[in-house]
Amino acid sequence: MKIRKSYSEQETEVIGFELGLLLKDEPRVVILLDGELGAGKTTFTKGIARGLGVTSVVNSPTFTIMKKYRTKDYFRTLYHLDLYRLEGEGTDFDLEEYIDGNGMIVIEWPYQVSNFLPHDYLLVKINKLSDTEREFIMECHGYPCKRAVQLI
Repeated sequence: MKIRKSYSEQETEVIGFELGLLLKDEPRVVILLDGELGAGKTTFTKGIARGLGVTSVVNSPTFTIMKKYRTKDYFRTLYHLDLYRLEGEGTDFDLEEYIDGNGMIVIEWPYQVSNFLPHDYLLVKINKLSDTEREFIMECHGYPCKRAVQLI
């Protein structure tokens, strides 16, 4: 387990960026983001995307449920899911297809689909301590995130 703190949106994005850099060569990574509304889950994901080499604008998929981003060199794909509005597991699309596929999968509100979650994932719990301060608790469950959590 690793704990990091940020004191601004920019620092939150930097922590995500560092994680994206560390995991960019892994063929498949699932990151679960747990935190209240406004905790910084999407800001953190923007940093991950930047670390992977995504150059397009990254924003919340709250109403679309999922957004797909390709890196500039088309080597990596980032799937960004926001399951806050999902009503029931598997009712809107084949979620397990993305979770079991290749690429980087970042899931906001992952416990909406707890039956589909893989055994190997990185859980990032984001605690909102004040308007600007956040605490990130990163727990690795299985491979491949162990190396990244030790380094970040």
